[in-house]
Amino acid sequence: MNPRAQRQARLTSASLALAVLTFINLLNYLDRFVVSALAETLKHSALALSDLKLGSLMTSFLLVYLVTAPVFGALGDRRSRPRLIAFGVGVWSLATALSGFAGSYLALLGARAAVGIGEAAYGTIAPALLADYFPAARRGRIMAVFFCAIPIGSALGYVVGGLVDAHYGWRMAFFVAGVPGLVLAALTLLLRDPPRGGEDVGTAALAARKGTRKELIATYARLVRNSPYVLTVLGYAAYTIAVGGLGFWMPAFLERVRGIPRAQATVSFGEIVVVTGFVGTFVGGWLGDYCVRFSRQAFLWVSAVATLIAAPFAWAALTTASPSLYLGAMVAAQLCLFISTGPINAAILNLTSPTERATAIAVSIFTIHILGDVVSPPLIGALSDVSSLQQAVRIVPVAVLAAGLLWCWAAHAGRAARGGAATGVAHC
Repeated sequence: MNPRAQRQARLTSASLALAVLTFINLLNYLDRFVVSALAETLKHSALALSDLKLGSLMTSFLLVYLVTAPVFGALGDRRSRPRLIAFGVGVWSLATALSGFAGSYLALLGARAAVGIGEAAYGTIAPALLADYFPAARRGRIMAVFFCAIPIGSALGYVVGGLVDAHYGWRMAFFVAGVPGLVLAALTLLLRDPPRGGEDVGTAALAARKGTRKELIATYARLVRNSPYVLTVLGYAAYTIAVGGLGFWMPAFLERVRGIPRAQATVSFGEIVVVTGFVGTFVGGWLGDYCVRFSRQAFLWVSAVATLIAAPFAWAALTTASPSLYLGAMVAAQLCLFISTGPINAAILNLTSPTERATAIAVSIFTIHILGDVVSPPLIGALSDVSSLQQAVRIVPVAVLAAGLLWCWAAHAGRAARGGAATGVAHC
């Protein structure tokens, strides 16, 4: 095959991978947030769930996700990545469908927990796989395309969950969310597994390392010593506290505090999420790739500035009594929050070695969730039980502000490092 034909074949392969993995990511977030759309129905169903129990449904999923993410991260740096992703997508899809058969709180809790096994395989490996399909100069935009599935999938979770629940009941909503993933799991097996590091400038294609315990411990030690990476992940954890709590409780907040009917609450918030998420994610990806020409810390600065701007708008949206002010403030807050999606994930990829990216993402996933949305949905639920949901959600803008400040610190630490990571990969 001549060089031109080889380039075309690689481009076709990369485009197919981006399309399949992005669509899976969309379904990933549809599955996560379908529970939010069903929260009020589950509260008043035969299961009679309290706000604390509703919040624990997200927590159970995330705890299993966190425990298994490091395992799949290590496997993803050493084994066939398409096969691992296919396994994960199949497991979570089956578990979601089984949620529709739950006859008690514990059964539903167990089914949602099992979803975490599947999503850990996918969430840790897919970004690292995409990084090896595309060069570093395009990763901000590629991550923006991949992560634009977050707002679209989340919005579909609210809309599909709310509409199916209204017409067919909450059980059918879980069936609709789960079954399509089985088809996508089969499609993943068609993807190529490119050489690790093959698209990194100045880095030869790297063979997968043997999964010895000693080497895995050394990888973790290198990540802990990488201060820009650590600060970036801690900022991401604060960000996840905010978006996790906001995403889970907003439909209930709109119904209880704003007096919006249940079906309308899920659809209206879904509309805000999909529009602001789509626009914000693509603007952030383009802006990050543009600004990185001038600063290696551009991905972090873009994320930090956008998040700091979002904080006062989030506070206004959650405290105002004016419907028009709420709408404008919520749109502005969500838009700014989504701007950071592509850049911050590109930053994590570029701060770490090609042979350690799946592990680095796994550590990131573990940290941002154990400190973030494992805590925020049940915490807000518990605060709501003792006070009100209107008061409880005010922790969200505080967490947004903390995220922006930590990313400023990470960008400063990256600048002070004056070089690359110890592995030879340039800081973003």
